[in-house]
Amino acid sequence: MLRILIIEDDAEASAYLAKGLKELGHLADQAADGDTGLHMAQSASYDVLIVDRMLPKRDGLSVIEALRKAGDQTPVLILSALGQVDDRVMGLKAGGDDYLPKPYAFTELLARIEALARRPKAGGEVVTSYRVGDLELDRLTHTCRRGDQDIPLQPREFRLLEYLMQHAGQVVTRTMLLENVWEYHFDPQTNVIDVHISRLRSKIDKDFDKPLLHTIRGAGYTVRDTSD
Repeated sequence: MLRILIIEDDAEASAYLAKGLKELGHLADQAADGDTGLHMAQSASYDVLIVDRMLPKRDGLSVIEALRKAGDQTPVLILSALGQVDDRVMGLKAGGDDYLPKPYAFTELLARIEALARRPKAGGEVVTSYRVGDLELDRLTHTCRRGDQDIPLQPREFRLLEYLMQHAGQVVTRTMLLENVWEYHFDPQTNVIDVHISRLRSKIDKDFDKPLLHTIRGAGYTVRDTSD
């Protein structure tokens, strides 16, 4: 399972791409303009970014250049109707890792995404698993274990735990969860987070001696090992 950010202002094209990726088990976030896309890319961890060149507010090459300037080496696949050689060269020089002209075949796009995701990130290896205490989450096999016990998780539960474990020891606010796990789809006053936290806690903590998922009253949640 990969987490992919699609920065594309064509709502129909973005929805088509996101639907196809989700049907294959991937997580696909969407941004409709360059400013929003840059903010989302800087606020969460993605395996691959799919960036259109011609975007409102901030063009795609500017988004890529800003990320690279900040040291973000997340692989970027540029999608664009501008498919001439000079256009492709310009995109790669801006920091793109691959360039696919529109119209494209979805199977080819998927193959390119998977190839990009297999590349080690500059400055270190790709993080494929997280561990807190005896709890381990494997992003490649999409499995979760605590001690010697397998813990089955629904896709949203997996993403919720993944985000919490990415920020292990830190307080994660409800707003952070809404933006990075639920993609702004729910009103902040909804109890959807409480429901999913409760379900997740029953799976990873209920049958074990010490809790790892903690509620920080008035602030949010954290996953941490409190043993000495």
